[in-house]
Amino acid sequence: MSMMKIHGGHRLMGEVTICGAKNSTVALIPAAILSDSPVEFNSVPDILDVHNLMLILQSMNVPSEFNDGTFKVNPTNIKESRLPSEAIKKLRASYYFMGSLLGKFHKAIVSFPGGDNIGPRPIDQHIRAFEALGATVTEDGDTVYIDATKHGLKGGIINFDMVSVGATINAILAATKADGITLIHNVAKEPEIVDIVTFLNSMGAKITGAGTDDIRIEGVQSLSATEPHTVIPDRIEAGTYLALAAAIGDGILVKNVIPEHLKPFTEKLTEMGLKLEINDDSIFVPESSNIQGVQITTDPFPGFATDWQQPITPLLLNAKSSSLIIDTIYPKRKKHVHELQKMGANIEVNADNNIVISPTKQLHGAVVSAGEIRAGAALLIAGLMADGDTIITHADHILRGYDQVVTKLSGLNADVELDDEIVPASAEA
Repeated sequence: MSMMKIHGGHRLMGEVTICGAKNSTVALIPAAILSDSPVEFNSVPDILDVHNLMLILQSMNVPSEFNDGTFKVNPTNIKESRLPSEAIKKLRASYYFMGSLLGKFHKAIVSFPGGDNIGPRPIDQHIRAFEALGATVTEDGDTVYIDATKHGLKGGIINFDMVSVGATINAILAATKADGITLIHNVAKEPEIVDIVTFLNSMGAKITGAGTDDIRIEGVQSLSATEPHTVIPDRIEAGTYLALAAAIGDGILVKNVIPEHLKPFTEKLTEMGLKLEINDDSIFVPESSNIQGVQITTDPFPGFATDWQQPITPLLLNAKSSSLIIDTIYPKRKKHVHELQKMGANIEVNADNNIVISPTKQLHGAVVSAGEIRAGAALLIAGLMADGDTIITHADHILRGYDQVVTKLSGLNADVELDDEIVPASAEA
């Protein structure tokens, strides 16, 4: 179990460069097996999820290389095989192999994916999509069997009951090589979906409508990569560093961003009273004071992302008035609240199951646990703000989603170290 030690109280300054989007990368890599030629991605984040995906690829006789942001994968000798359940259960996004294997072989056997425990995230919308394309889906325990070998995948009409990023991507992956035309309605519009479609179209797919409510796919027989695909910048990582800069920075430049993707976040910072300098591909956050409390309601893109609500929480503790967070996507996503209370944060969940953040003069170091990726990010920022030392156990959750986080923070004058030694029993409290 990884442990992160933070020596708090240091003001931060300098610049930090955002890497490629985690939420794009974990779908792009499974999508690569649809190619009939080797694939190369640039700006890939060095996170644990990528290394777990490499293990899954290896089980299918698909070699991959990862070095300095460049990820190379060769699916030309791919073999059908049952995917390793241990690696599958470590990350939720492994379910994208359902769609890509279905598109490649017209069948897939995948253990039910794991990942962050942030409340129910059923795959019923994914199953609806596969069945609309002619597949039969059965479940046995934690294993999902998807089969369209009898009649092949046929284009169809998919109507989602709810907006789902995962189901939208899985439907796209399966339909890209289906026979005929597929129409998908009520799809998610996140930038990461546009990124996936851009990659697939560069290989010869015929997909239109990404970024709108409806996507049209004309199935093709083969896909082939002709040039490297550069992953879009990670808007969630960018938001995390913007929050950190506002909370404890003396002037921080956040580089390699797409401001349009960050608009819901930066508008909320502006509402709080921050004077941001937004450039073409970077944002400067000056030293901030007199921050005002705000109400945040998470929504699908182009709304305020659920993945942002936890990293922005420590910043709200600095506000002169109370704030309210309403998470409409994952209402149970509150693992950070109790841990922040251990550090002296004036934060609670009210009777309506919303998070109330009240002004807090000073946080103090404590032993806390990162229950999932974004909760870990909140605790990391709080630890940097706190007086004294903070130990974050289960820090591997942070490493699942944040590229070279210790190196980047050290470059901003933070005193942070990672320790893989076994944590004493007392640290589990």
